[in-house]
Amino acid sequence: MKLLRNRLLTLMAVVVFFSACQDDNGSFGGGDNNNGSIYQGVDGDLKNAMENASGSALGMDYFYLPERHELDLIPQDPNNPLSNVKIELGKKLFYETGLAVHPNMPESTGTYSCASCHVPGSCFQAGIRQGIGEGGSGYGSVGEGRLPSEDYIIEDLDIQPIRTPTAIHGAYNRTSLWNGQFGAVGPNAGTESSWTPDTPKETNNMGYEGLEIQAIAGLKVHRLGVNMSLITSSYYRDLFDRAFPEFAESDRYTRETMGLAIAAYERTLLANESPFQQWIRGDVDAMTASQKQGALLFFGKANCNGCHTGPALNSERFHALGMDDLNGDGVYGNGLDDATQKGRGGFTGNSEDDYKFKTPQLYGLKAMRFLGHGASFTSVREVIEYKNNGVAQNTNVPVSQLASRFRPLGLTDLEVDALTDFVENGLDDRFDRYVPTSIASGNCFPNNDEQSQVDMDCN
Repeated sequence: MKLLRNRLLTLMAVVVFFSACQDDNGSFGGGDNNNGSIYQGVDGDLKNAMENASGSALGMDYFYLPERHELDLIPQDPNNPLSNVKIELGKKLFYETGLAVHPNMPESTGTYSCASCHVPGSCFQAGIRQGIGEGGSGYGSVGEGRLPSEDYIIEDLDIQPIRTPTAIHGAYNRTSLWNGQFGAVGPNAGTESSWTPDTPKETNNMGYEGLEIQAIAGLKVHRLGVNMSLITSSYYRDLFDRAFPEFAESDRYTRETMGLAIAAYERTLLANESPFQQWIRGDVDAMTASQKQGALLFFGKANCNGCHTGPALNSERFHALGMDDLNGDGVYGNGLDDATQKGRGGFTGNSEDDYKFKTPQLYGLKAMRFLGHGASFTSVREVIEYKNNGVAQNTNVPVSQLASRFRPLGLTDLEVDALTDFVENGLDDRFDRYVPTSIASGNCFPNNDEQSQVDMDCN
């Protein structure tokens, strides 16, 4: 069918935004979604449930994730428009260990990257409970072997006080991090008093959306920076020149433009080859019968869609679900400060926001060894059982703060099985297609420490 591309309506009161194109039948061209002739029986039931859950004239297409080449369909910051050359530059920089130019210990120069904590094989999260940038040693099969180096004291490590958020589907959030502190628009409009000077939150004053602010601020926080000798002696300079012609040459090779390129790349990290997305495109055999039953529960009895919605099955809302914070075995440092424990409230200073954390996206969870903002779960099934039981883990969270939706769901064991199958397998994808074949420095990546070189057999 001939695709008729045009920008569609702003979607959802929960501020999940995306643009879409339609074919002659009003769908994305992935199948006969308009008359439903290929969706019979349980497929027809699921199609109807999704249309009802969408609350949108787009119907089932409301949950469509664009293809990598459909740049006009991928949500983007108007101050950082996507282009293929900018995405390619960001793809290289995300893995470039040559940007590790500000370590606490000089011997770690050139040994870590953004992807040290956002590992593709672990759905762009850390493979361990707590992400480690500088001072990490080793890689393992999907990054789970990155542990503190014996040469480091804990105080010198670059470690995260909360579970590393995934880098996929950031395009469907205008704010970033579990507490949403990064981003100058959307839910953060009116929070300017919380953009504390001399902290990463001050970066919001640049006016970008969350993904861009996170990338720009994160480079500094995680001891990465501009390596001009690398840029000027490699193809990076040409990529910067073509990606940012609107920047004066004196401002073109900076932490800002590096962050904008990395954010552009991250906006293309989409689980658009998952069975569920293939089903939406018209391949009714892409999901098993069990996964379809789980999807029916997701959009029906379990009402997961009440919070997890839109193409990424996420939202910009914040909820208190009483999950434990990051602590216990495999966690390093002095634990969470009070502000981090309070989630959104720790950022806004509004007690009504205390202990509330952002609704995460749900794709690729099967590859994650730890789930929840505190890594307190080790499987998708554990999370579903937790929500089905409706009993809080964290006794520090007042009952009055718990979300009204956090209550027993009444799912049977068989229904939990089916829902788990849908989330684990129906939403699964492989993200190695987003990894570059090389980086300009020629270093090992995503890590370049001695143990990682051995683990990855890269030298």
